[in-house]
Amino acid sequence: MDEVLLVDGYNVINAWPELAELLSEDMGHARDKLIEYLSGYGAYKQYQTMIVFDAHQADGPGGLEQITTALAVVYTAEKETADSYIERSAYVQVRQGRRVYVVTNDWAEQLLILGAGAFRIPARELVQDVRKVQKEIRQGFSDAALKCRRQELGNRLDADVAKRLDELRRKG
Repeated sequence: MDEVLLVDGYNVINAWPELAELLSEDMGHARDKLIEYLSGYGAYKQYQTMIVFDAHQADGPGGLEQITTALAVVYTAEKETADSYIERSAYVQVRQGRRVYVVTNDWAEQLLILGAGAFRIPARELVQDVRKVQKEIRQGFSDAALKCRRQELGNRLDADVAKRLDELRRKG
């Protein structure tokens, strides 16, 4: 995959009304839902996706969790912000010849990543695009289910034609 999606996790959660509501109740659940949504989205768009969460006063080195081959979740180290991690990662990825999209609402970060050669996506725009993709996926499954139906002639005939044919069949 030559396209990388770097996501400021809490920034997107706070821009997503349903997830922002969950965040106040259960931070872990809000993170899990975002990971779930972006897993499908990234696979559909064929992005190498990395969601970055601030350490939030955690002690220790942080960590990387490889969810799938195309999705990773990063928890930054103590005193490291998601912004600094994303900026550094965007710079490295662009230098490796990848097309990098950074999702954040942070204006200063947007300027830095644009200067590094990456593209910016406001969090609200990502939310809208994820919803659109989810709808396309659902529609695709519906269309596939319709195509799997038996292709009998009776299923494709107009009601009037079917009625006339039935009358002819009965007459003999």
